[in-house]
Amino acid sequence: MSRRSVSFAFHPPAAAALLLPLLLAGCVHMENLTARTAPSPQTAWAPAPGASAAPVASPSVAVPPALEATRQHWALNELVDLGLANNMQTRIAWGAARSAAAALGAVQGAYFPKLSLDASAAKTKGSAVGGLFVYDYSSLTPTAGLTWLLFDFGGRGGLNEEARQALAAANWTQNTAIQNVILQIEQAYYQYLAAKALFQAQDVSLKEAAKNLEAAEARHAAGVATLADTLQAKTALSNVRLNVISAQGLVQTLKGVLASAIGLPANAPFDVEDGLPAALPVDQASGAIESFIAQAQAQRPDLAAARSLALKAEAHIKTVRSDGLPTLNFTGTLGRIYYSTPAQSSSLNAAVLLDIPLFRGFTNSYQVLQATSDAENARAQMKKVEQDVILQVWTSYYSVQTAAQSVKTAQDLFDTARQSYDVTLAGYKDGVGSILDLLAAQSALENGRTQIVQAKAQWLTSVVQFAHDTGTLDLPGKPVSEPIPAKSGKGDR
Repeated sequence: MSRRSVSFAFHPPAAAALLLPLLLAGCVHMENLTARTAPSPQTAWAPAPGASAAPVASPSVAVPPALEATRQHWALNELVDLGLANNMQTRIAWGAARSAAAALGAVQGAYFPKLSLDASAAKTKGSAVGGLFVYDYSSLTPTAGLTWLLFDFGGRGGLNEEARQALAAANWTQNTAIQNVILQIEQAYYQYLAAKALFQAQDVSLKEAAKNLEAAEARHAAGVATLADTLQAKTALSNVRLNVISAQGLVQTLKGVLASAIGLPANAPFDVEDGLPAALPVDQASGAIESFIAQAQAQRPDLAAARSLALKAEAHIKTVRSDGLPTLNFTGTLGRIYYSTPAQSSSLNAAVLLDIPLFRGFTNSYQVLQATSDAENARAQMKKVEQDVILQVWTSYYSVQTAAQSVKTAQDLFDTARQSYDVTLAGYKDGVGSILDLLAAQSALENGRTQIVQAKAQWLTSVVQFAHDTGTLDLPGKPVSEPIPAKSGKGDR
């Protein structure tokens, strides 16, 4: 048996190159993860000093100069204008609509031919037959190409209809955002007015409670009433003071809600010029509920958006089905070769290509089934929105009717309580009746004032909710149109 000797040569640079990956891999430990995360499960993560992300510039919120001078006397229409300009919901919806408009323009480019221009430069140098022939030349080859889809069994038409209905849905969604913002501002506005009116009512009740205390102290000084009457009157006065404090805090809270609704910080200095109206046209908000439902079905923008999305899903079926059908394309190229020598050559090619897909593993069949299912789901979504609209109109209609009756009843309650309190106070001053009767009459009057304020606020907020639910809460002078219908043409356009 022969024995072979194997020798290895050690080369330090090569060994270092082989060992370097091993050394780097050995440096990767769990400590590397801890350096990039929180040190323990119960410790909050904090970024490294100087590693905080750069702030993202947010859209500016500004008050027009015309409204700066009337900051303490803004009317409802000014609040709505300011809110629509600053509210991020309308800005987001508008941006989505503009994106959908650009998408429609991009899809319509499929109807136009595609032109291209290419150029290539080359240098060739070599020899043949043992150097007998030597060649050395340069060339420049510009080429113009044209591709045009002539027919695709409705594929382009389907894509165009999808983009068109998507744009319609985005535009209707923007209208929905506008109506929602207007509703939010108006409801916050009336709730703020109600809080101010409630504060004023509690202030009047405070003065009445002070009168009760004066009457009790006068009777006690005259010796015709006990100290218990005075103490009970003081207790009632303290309770009213607490109600005044609570009402004052509610005013500030709802003012912040209104500021947020119009897109301003909650601590923004402003106020409104109006208060709750003394009389409300509660008898004018009447009519057949069926007519209001029909009006909502024709004018609600969110329902129109759902219809557009259903039409978009139906158009997608045609788009997907066309992928499994033949296409007819025209292609053409025009080229010219420029050599470093005076020799030149030109080429012109034109062709009409028919592409007939035969088998793609049933992919297109399943895609058509998926698109059909999506269309059925979109129609179901549209039907659900329609049912929700009907329920909302039904609910808000009877909320308005109930609020109207509450306003009338609250007014009757207040008038009766007013008379009862006046009679009881006069009798108590004359020595007739007890302090309990007076405090009960004053409490009933205080409750009557509160009921009137709440009933008026409920009616006003119910009316704007009803206008929103019927689709009539919109910008002045802006017509409400019908949703965009689907194209009825067959094949390609």
